[in-house]
Amino acid sequence: MSQADLKSEMLQAMRRLAKSVTIITTSNGQERFAMSATAVDSLSTEPPSLLICVNKTASLHAVLDAGADFCVNILGHEQEELSHLCSGPVKGEARFQRGDWRNSVDGIPYLGDAQSAILCRQDGKFSYGTHTIFIGRIQQIHNSTRISPLVYLDGTYTTTAPAPSLAAVG
Repeated sequence: MSQADLKSEMLQAMRRLAKSVTIITTSNGQERFAMSATAVDSLSTEPPSLLICVNKTASLHAVLDAGADFCVNILGHEQEELSHLCSGPVKGEARFQRGDWRNSVDGIPYLGDAQSAILCRQDGKFSYGTHTIFIGRIQQIHNSTRISPLVYLDGTYTTTAPAPSLAAVG
């Protein structure tokens, strides 16, 4: 199989991998940065840590590459609009015009109403191809009481949350 065919087949395979949608946030002390991402995963419970994969062309890459801490905001299905906002042509501070954005004591922006907001101290990085893998040692977590994840599958948004019953709506 050629490299072009392999890349195409990989992209098709990844469309079948359902992933929670997140917004990764960071700050350089003067500006805040946000990016929608699905390339996020747990790494270890000892120490509690996770990893994020960021394309080197992303606007927040340079800030993370310089060692900035970050937050992984796991979105709920009602926050689809925020995901679009943080993945489209809108850049910089304009990505923070909607949503319940707050700042940690260290100045890292996080969503107050995210399913979970996981604040991390950067604890390593590894460059691979077009991306850098950043390791975050978890410092603090804000969990919502509700679980209604925004999921990306086959190029569209969906959720695994149960639909509200008609009895509860009436």
